[in-house]
Amino acid sequence: MSQVQIREDDHVRGKRDADVVIIEYGDFQCPYCARARFTLAELQQRHGDRIALVYRHLPLGMHPNAEPAAEAAEAAGAQGKFWEMHDALFEQQAQATPGQLPLLARELGVDGARLEEELAQRRYRERIEAQAAEGKSLGAKGTPSFFIDGERYEGDSDRESLMAAVERYL
Repeated sequence: MSQVQIREDDHVRGKRDADVVIIEYGDFQCPYCARARFTLAELQQRHGDRIALVYRHLPLGMHPNAEPAAEAAEAAGAQGKFWEMHDALFEQQAQATPGQLPLLARELGVDGARLEEELAQRRYRERIEAQAAEGKSLGAKGTPSFFIDGERYEGDSDRESLMAAVERYL
């Protein structure tokens, strides 16, 4: 039994009972996470229901907008738009400042007033901090940190390395 598994409250893209589950501890300001997102999307497109993606937060201190972005993603997730916000935050990484987050959310059809209220209350701060602490306890020191079928992936986040690792599990 692997130590890192899908939990009930995880954001999952794909089927929870997929052949291969990739859990990423990421940071919305991390350029390597943004790069890996394309590879993960390609893997899922290529293998369909055989792959499930899980995103957990590990905002790094060197990225001042990472925690507000994570909170915005969670607030959007509470309205059923986590993955849309996830993708938008990476697509517009340079512009995803705290002041722009409500506008970005509204463009996705998220209730901006509710999102702003939840951000002001720091409603999702504990969840994000708990995920980050868990990731660090599992050896995730930087981002992105991946666990493939529960096992820590130690390779690079470039396309070739990540594709090869996942293909081995399939």
